[in-house]
Amino acid sequence: MNNLSFRPLLAALLVGAAQAAPVTLTPTAQARAGVPAGTLVPTPQQSSFPAGMLPLAGLGLKVVGTAPELGWAARDLRAEWQTRLGQNLPDAAGTGAAVTVGTLADPALAAKVKAAGLSASGPEGYALWVEAGGAYVVGADARGAYAGAQTLRQLLTPGGLRFARVSDRPGLSTRVAMIYLDGSSQGVNDRLIPMLAALKYNAVLVMSNYVQWDTARAGGFAHPGGATKAEARRVADLARSYGLEPIPLVETLGHAGWMFYGGKNLDLVQDPDSKDPYAYDTLNPATYSRVVVPILKEVVETFRPKVVHIGHDEVRSRDRFPARANGKAVGFEKLFVDDVLRLHGELKALNVGTMMWHDVAFSDAVIGTLPAQLPKDIQVAYWNYIPGTGSALLGQIKGLGFPVLGASWADPGNAEALAKGSVQAGAAGMIQTRWTGYFGNPSIWDGAANQGVAYVRGAAAFWNPAAPALTGAEGLYRDLYQPTAYRAQTGQLADLTPLVTRPLTDEGGKGWILKGPDTDLRGLPRGTVRLGAYTFSVSGAVMLRGSRAAAKDLPERVTVEVGRKADALAFLHTTGWPAALNREVVGRYEIEYADGRRVTQPLEYGRHIRAWTDTEATSMVPAPGWSGQTRDGLAVAVPVLEWPNPRPEAVIKSVTLVSEGKGANPALLGLTLIGEGK
Repeated sequence: MNNLSFRPLLAALLVGAAQAAPVTLTPTAQARAGVPAGTLVPTPQQSSFPAGMLPLAGLGLKVVGTAPELGWAARDLRAEWQTRLGQNLPDAAGTGAAVTVGTLADPALAAKVKAAGLSASGPEGYALWVEAGGAYVVGADARGAYAGAQTLRQLLTPGGLRFARVSDRPGLSTRVAMIYLDGSSQGVNDRLIPMLAALKYNAVLVMSNYVQWDTARAGGFAHPGGATKAEARRVADLARSYGLEPIPLVETLGHAGWMFYGGKNLDLVQDPDSKDPYAYDTLNPATYSRVVVPILKEVVETFRPKVVHIGHDEVRSRDRFPARANGKAVGFEKLFVDDVLRLHGELKALNVGTMMWHDVAFSDAVIGTLPAQLPKDIQVAYWNYIPGTGSALLGQIKGLGFPVLGASWADPGNAEALAKGSVQAGAAGMIQTRWTGYFGNPSIWDGAANQGVAYVRGAAAFWNPAAPALTGAEGLYRDLYQPTAYRAQTGQLADLTPLVTRPLTDEGGKGWILKGPDTDLRGLPRGTVRLGAYTFSVSGAVMLRGSRAAAKDLPERVTVEVGRKADALAFLHTTGWPAALNREVVGRYEIEYADGRRVTQPLEYGRHIRAWTDTEATSMVPAPGWSGQTRDGLAVAVPVLEWPNPRPEAVIKSVTLVSEGKGANPALLGLTLIGEGK
């Protein structure tokens, strides 16, 4: 405890004054250390991990077979060696241990699987084992070998490949992740697609509304923020090269604002009084001849898909439908069915299947009549985004004769429960949806990162629905999207004890946030502790002033006198309470160099810092640090913000934390200097 109970009293005496003090810096060999996760994601159906490592020295790669998937496996394994270790994985020599990748089609490998007492069965099934004599990945088919290679990547450590014995196959045959095409597509999808392959997805649902189709360009309704047609084709090809079958999604009937962009095609709006056109007029032949059918043909030509998703969800959620007199005479149900039949027929003529959302066609009001009018080869995606709700409708849709997939979203527990329901219903698979906005691709890292984290949880649930719910998904997502080398960096741990204003515990309602012992940070380890990838010296909190009564007696700013060079600074920090607005600036770090120059790092809530009770990460700018629970069971977390030093050659004189005095008041719990500067 370091006898910190006097700190609140000291802070009260210093209201309005700045605190400053030199701190003790202790060298550490692991200021920041990238290390393997230690757990396999998704969890294999059967696995064990005997003690031991296969050394990397002299290890080479041997591919048995010529299937494209085996080449993908070799590519991904070599990339893992290079990224994580900075080493090449060469072709295997004639003698010595090797990483062997192949399939049961090779009799010798099939015999080895049997001799190892493992099994590789079913589509995408594989056996994997690592022992003193080498590492083996043997797929029941080539796709299985590719899936097994993703597991083997996770066994790589700086000291060798961990011994393992795995027999594995997917619990759901179709595992889809939703991605977007927009003007930022390349920078995002070039990271996402390899990541999704590593997580063993085998298809991507590609939001394609605003691709700049030739039809849209000629008609003047191509959005400038949309991806080019060439980019759409490139993403489709890239996805296939990672084993991900592209399923283009073009939202039709409803969510059709894309076809009215720039005030175009307004004669085709279903509701002429609509202020924000949403649905199209199915009784106007020009809807199909001018817009929808030409674009569907372009979609098929560009993606070469097996199936196209035509949307058809929430059709009546915004505009009147039907709104025109001729539509009212026909009635909604026939308008809906006729539109689906028209698009299904156009796609079938192109040898392409149809997929659609479930919510309109299988709603309580029409499920007794409408589905019977639809072709039974339409794949139905049943979306249910509320964790813990029933999935009986999955089985009902299947019972009506349609192939069905479940579709989950971002909340923890949603994908896990729905995947189990999909297995019980005999569904074809699952879709991990993502709704980050038509032009919000970069937000998957910064702004809507919780939906990126959901990719990881969804992958785990779809491959092995019976496995326990995944923990640590935030850190896994961060590492998979932006993989880093497995190495440690030296640095200095700052002991902030002289500046602490609040203890982490609250025995008498006078510590932490003055809420008592059941609502404090006593679970956060103290002393020299490893939290995520970082090491800190933790003794208490340098908590600053805020607008709440419990924080008004704290100082406005605190200065840590450093006097050293560093490549980067790592801040273990949080706020006592949440901010009123996301991205609200609640404080800043002022870094002053010995030559008098200064640099400021603002603290935007949700982007650089968040409350200890705010556990859903919307940005990957801060790294995961510590997570746990209060004594009364509240989930809590403290992230780490790493600040790259733009002047590593200069001595940092001091670091000052400043509060804006708002509801979310900053609290610094640990400071680590990474590297020694130049």
